[in-house]
Amino acid sequence: MTILVATGLERERRLLADPGVEIVAGGGDPVRLEQTLDGLAAGKAGILSIGIAGGLVPEATVGRWIVATAVVDADRSLPADPAWRDRLAARLPDALQGVVAGVDAIVAERADKAALQRTTGAAAVDMESHVAARVARRHGLPFAVARVVSDPVHRTLPPAARVGMRPDGGMDLPAVLRSLLADPLQLPALIRTGLEAEKAFRALLRGHRLLGRGLAGPDLGELPLDVV
Repeated sequence: MTILVATGLERERRLLADPGVEIVAGGGDPVRLEQTLDGLAAGKAGILSIGIAGGLVPEATVGRWIVATAVVDADRSLPADPAWRDRLAARLPDALQGVVAGVDAIVAERADKAALQRTTGAAAVDMESHVAARVARRHGLPFAVARVVSDPVHRTLPPAARVGMRPDGGMDLPAVLRSLLADPLQLPALIRTGLEAEKAFRALLRGHRLLGRGLAGPDLGELPLDVV
């Protein structure tokens, strides 16, 4: 059986490509992501939200994995599948376990990250996990979340980094350049954001290899660790 995977960017979708998974890149559009996952969920072994995320606690440093115990979706908490969660944590070195907050729009300001952490108790935030959790719950499927921190809690993302994603999950370079032309002083912050994102993508690639075929999911999760 195949694992259904929700991620944000086309780059993540390509990096995570595997015969045992079917991957959807949300592109920052939660409505489209939910509709697509709903249409693909039948017959799947489970749903995994995986990719990069924003850190909400000091321990969520750039490149560190966060394995969710639960996902906060508005005013409710949806627990992750315990067995799948434990397999993910066991295979990802130094993974931090905690709550992940799902949101419909990017949380870019440092103050907003701090406020979200106070209200949810979450260790990280992303734009796909709550959608994946809702779809899994509707279809009676196990779900799990494994995310790599790209921007830490103390970081405010520059404007150019907030407009860089197209609805298909690809990079909108013209929008980034327009933002830079409007405010060239953000260039150092944008470079720093890019370097931190690259560190997170490298960690994502390493983690994908460690998780192996099927991403440690409920159907294939008991395979030996060296099976890839």
